Amino acid sequence: MSKISVEKDLKAIVFQLRNEEYGVEVDQVRSIERLQHITRVPRSPEFVKGVINLRGVVTPIIDLRSRFGMEAQEYTDTSRVIIVSIEDMNVGLVVDGANDVIDVPIEAIEAPPEVVGGIEADYIRGIAKLDKRLLIILNLDKVLRTDEIKEMENLEANT
Repeated sequence: MSKISVEKDLKAIVFQLRNEEYGVEVDQVRSIERLQHITRVPRSPEFVKGVINLRGVVTPIIDLRSRFGMEAQEYTDTSRVIIVSIEDMNVGLVVDGANDVIDVPIEAIEAPPEVVGGIEADYIRGIAKLDKRLLIILNLDKVLRTDEIKEMENLEANT
């Protein structure tokens, strides 16, 4: 595997899906919230669970398990919504748990293999090897493509 290009060490929020650990850049994260009531929006893609009212802002909610084609699981007390900012829009990502902020040295980050844990490599920015941990660093721009973001903006406008 080759190294990926990152200018400096990466500060990442670590979260869980199944038994895997994932990371998103802390710069893209606005907040981590407990799960609250999600209002379903008709005719939205299956992975879009609906919208929530977060401090007066209608925020679309994506179930990352569904987005990545993983089996569904009931939400629990440890389930969290990570509010991320993508193209000037806030989107909530439902994850199994989020509990860590770590510094990832650039030399620990490698380019992703073609498929990691059943997730298309497009969604992955890199894999970080940290002691006994493997951290899959997501590329949020690919997890939510521009056309899907435009669709969600329309959902937001219509609610």
